[in-house]
Amino acid sequence: METLPIRTGIFGGSFNPVHIGHLALANYLCEYGELDEVWMVVSPQNPFKKDQQLLNDDLRLAMVEAAVAGYPKLKACDVEFRLPRPSYMISTLRRLETDYPERRFSLVIGADNWLAFRHWKAAEEILRDFDIVVYPRPGYAIDTAALPASVRLVETPLLEVSSTFIRRALQEGKDIRYFMHPASYRLLCPSSSASIEAVGLSENTPSTENSF
Repeated sequence: METLPIRTGIFGGSFNPVHIGHLALANYLCEYGELDEVWMVVSPQNPFKKDQQLLNDDLRLAMVEAAVAGYPKLKACDVEFRLPRPSYMISTLRRLETDYPERRFSLVIGADNWLAFRHWKAAEEILRDFDIVVYPRPGYAIDTAALPASVRLVETPLLEVSSTFIRRALQEGKDIRYFMHPASYRLLCPSSSASIEAVGLSENTPSTENSF
């Protein structure tokens, strides 16, 4: 009897830091989005956000690992740490399909990124060889009738939390623990008064094509 491939969503982003919006989306896609697992791929450098301030790579990965621990359908993935920079999704997908032939990978992106998808490296190649799952973002309307056969829109709940907001709040000394998974928050803020500078934010560190 032939074994069906494991349907695995690739949710790439800086996760700078990971927050409840990321986690709720990934959770929903596993339970309602026809995916067996979602891998949260931490990107060390986004080609479209080269001036983005980033927390330390290892810290961002550790926060995702802490957030998904105990829920087997989510996984933190560091494949882009071992690929040339900047991080292009086509390279990530090709490496993953080579390393995990038992899986069928689908790219998970927001509506904003779908509308700009033609600008991605090897966009037509990704469309040809991989499924794409698009989740809604406020202000970015998607014409479902015009979507290619390999692309589907999933009506996920909208939780508009941004990593930018969290970083700014920490810089201001705010206690925003309920915007993050408790285990991730403890890593980012060892004490309630910890500032974001104390955990590795670089002013000059360059920052996947997909993040929020």
